[in-house]
Amino acid sequence: MAAFLGEDFLLDSEMAKRLYHGYASKEPIFDYHCHLSPQDIALDRRFENLTEIWLKGDHYKWRAMRWNGVDERFCTGDASDYEKFQAWAATVPNTLGNPLYHWTHLELRRPFGITDQLLSPATADAIWERGNSLLSKPEFSARGILQQMNVRMVGTTDDPADDLGHHAQIASDTSFSVKVLPSFRPDRAFKPAAVDYPSYLEKLGKAAGIEISDINSLYSALEQRMDHFTAHGCKIADHGLERVQFALATDAELNGILKRRLDGTLPDEYEQAQFMTAVLVFLGREYHRRGWVQQYHMGPLRNNSTRGWREIGADAGFDSMDDRPIAAPLNQLLDALDRNDQLPKTILYCVNPLFNEVLATTAGNFQGSGIPGKVQFGSGWWFNDQLDGMERQMTQLSQLGLLSHFVGMLTDSRSFLSFTRHEYFRRLLCRMLGRWVEDGQLPSDERWLGELVSNISFYNARRYFDVDV
Repeated sequence: MAAFLGEDFLLDSEMAKRLYHGYASKEPIFDYHCHLSPQDIALDRRFENLTEIWLKGDHYKWRAMRWNGVDERFCTGDASDYEKFQAWAATVPNTLGNPLYHWTHLELRRPFGITDQLLSPATADAIWERGNSLLSKPEFSARGILQQMNVRMVGTTDDPADDLGHHAQIASDTSFSVKVLPSFRPDRAFKPAAVDYPSYLEKLGKAAGIEISDINSLYSALEQRMDHFTAHGCKIADHGLERVQFALATDAELNGILKRRLDGTLPDEYEQAQFMTAVLVFLGREYHRRGWVQQYHMGPLRNNSTRGWREIGADAGFDSMDDRPIAAPLNQLLDALDRNDQLPKTILYCVNPLFNEVLATTAGNFQGSGIPGKVQFGSGWWFNDQLDGMERQMTQLSQLGLLSHFVGMLTDSRSFLSFTRHEYFRRLLCRMLGRWVEDGQLPSDERWLGELVSNISFYNARRYFDVDV
């Protein structure tokens, strides 16, 4: 019987063990998409306790706690940090089979080194004291944890109106070796049905020094902000597409939609599709011109609990998978850029695994241009960044595309403790390849497979994003 989370966790063949310990475990982390706070990194934040670094902002844990019957005040409410930690400790033993059980204990092991205790009500006080004691040390500051976890690059998620002052502060500090780069997240600019859309355009216009009154002035403001992001090292854009839509429009139609929205009239569904299409195509052409990578995160059904939205707000754990079709509009959107060879490098993610093969085969339609893996079927995202979800994504990628050019894992997290998700992913990758060798599906060539593992763990992403680390 294998030891729980032992050195050979998930590694059930000799080849898997050799690939992980000899190759995957040695590679640094290139975390090209996360939601860490640039301010926390710039100021080298010190965390007061385990709740502050571990539970605040983590909607994965909140969902599990609610499922366990925990009152909301212990998730996002006014309970003390100690009480919230106790509520999480009482929940953890009930998460068996959920990736949270593995994540939790991997995060206690690295960076805290807590290997002799599993989190439960019986151990909560001891782990609380041990963890808090370590958080007082310099190596457990925001920067210290990044360095402990061997992170080379962090891609944060930033609004076009952000001034990026904290990124400038980080970049100017030559004593800090981790590359922290902004990512351009223009969602609020292409979703005109949002309640705050007019006020957001005012904010964006002020940041760009442009009054936004028509579609061309919106384009100009976005272009100015892309120039600003480029000056701060940005090479990545990200887009949250709850619905994938495609509808063409003339500039006159777009101007009409925008004018009516600024006058207080919400666009209908077709007008929203027209507006989103136009802005995404404009942005894609600009990314191509700049050599940026664009990411499309598709398919969540957000804010489903009216009570949760009213009492807590967005990003609080009330989102789920959607099942609206995406194949036709996604191909149309990519083709609108590709037909004139203006499609940038693109990574496609979908929260619903029902569409895995759709994304993999769509990616295959738009390859080439001298760029290996130009359009990527991205790693298992959100509800899929667990063992069978990640294995399913990689299996389908290998069957329908080329696993060898895969850019690998990302944390997509707000927590400085989430970097063990890269370890989780790498162990699974090595297990999968080891099983293929054991089954006779692959030759037992450690050097060849080791190079593949190293590339997927680190080097493919470094080359794809063209970031010097």
